[in-house]
Amino acid sequence: MSQFIDSRTSQNASTSNSISIPILLLNTPQLFGQIGLLTAGAGANPRVVFSGTISVQVPLALAGITIRIVRGTAPTDPIVYSATSTFDLSLLAPQIINFTATDFNPPITPQLTYSAYVISNLLGTIRVGPETFNGQLYSD
Repeated sequence: MSQFIDSRTSQNASTSNSISIPILLLNTPQLFGQIGLLTAGAGANPRVVFSGTISVQVPLALAGITIRIVRGTAPTDPIVYSATSTFDLSLLAPQIINFTATDFNPPITPQLTYSAYVISNLLGTIRVGPETFNGQLYSD
C-alpha cells in the first residue's frame, strides 16, 4: 500500500494576467517553479507525481511552448518530463497549459529538488499567469 511522504507547491502567480514576464531568449529554459520534497520515511518504490499550470500570451505566429521538469536546479539536470504544445496563428487570448507528470524510482537523497521550465520557440511570448507547480512524494 502506498504511503504519502511529502507535498510542496510553488505558486508564482495566482490569477490570470497578474504578471507580464517576456521570454526573451528563443529555445532557452526559463524557470517558473521549483519544489523540494523531503524524503524522510520513504521506503521502496518512491514516486513523485507533479501537476501544474502556466499561461502564456503568444504572438500572432505559430508558437511552440515546451514545459520541462528536471530533477535538480539547472535546466541541464536530468529531464523527468517534457511536452510541447503548438498554438495556432488565430489564437489571440492567453493560452493555458496544464500538465501532469511522474518520476518513478528517483534516487533517495535527504531532499529531492525539481524545477519546472518553460521554453518558447518564438520571440514575443509573455508569461501572464497563473503559474503553479506542485509535487507529491509517495512510496511503498
